[in-house]
Amino acid sequence: MALLWIRYLLPQHGSVTVIELKSFRLSEEDKVKPLVIAGRTFTSRLFIGTGKYPSPSVLAAALAASGTELVTVALRRVSFDEPDPTLSAIDFNKYLVVPNTSGAKTAEEAVRLARLARAASGLTWIKLEVTPDPVYLLPDPAETLKAAEMLVREGFTVLPYIHADPTLAKRLEDVGCAAVMPLGSPIGSARGIKTEEFVKIIVAQA
Repeated sequence: MALLWIRYLLPQHGSVTVIELKSFRLSEEDKVKPLVIAGRTFTSRLFIGTGKYPSPSVLAAALAASGTELVTVALRRVSFDEPDPTLSAIDFNKYLVVPNTSGAKTAEEAVRLARLARAASGLTWIKLEVTPDPVYLLPDPAETLKAAEMLVREGFTVLPYIHADPTLAKRLEDVGCAAVMPLGSPIGSARGIKTEEFVKIIVAQA
């Protein structure tokens, strides 16, 4: 199981601002060691979302400048069934595109979104998000675990968004999730990583 958070690229007024966050100390070996998730090797440890960019051209420029190899897209914001401006900015031959289930409030909703994405695009990697609270967007641990079990059984490569909960992370690993994406601090709080000690436990137990 893999885990990481390094930095964010945020679009502001037509340009891209790089926000550096406190990162975990890497050994010299880890600094040059590729990241491997579900048998796929990544030379970049930076993953980028595609929401709230002012234009497709700014999104494309941000992706190119970042060196990322994995891009997430919110299923509720894009369409795989017809031309979509966000998807048109992404080179599917260059980036691994991972749909996310943002907006799902239950395990069933998340699984339905993942199935729709696979049927429309053939994509089998999924960033699993189950957030019943629309204000704080905190993940529901019980529903996330339930959805993860279902999606893994159906052949998805599952990367769940979770609280920095070592017990939950271990259970998700046990059911077959390829990686976990723990919350560093409340979304939108600009507080960086406040759960480092818990993340270290997750890493140690992986």
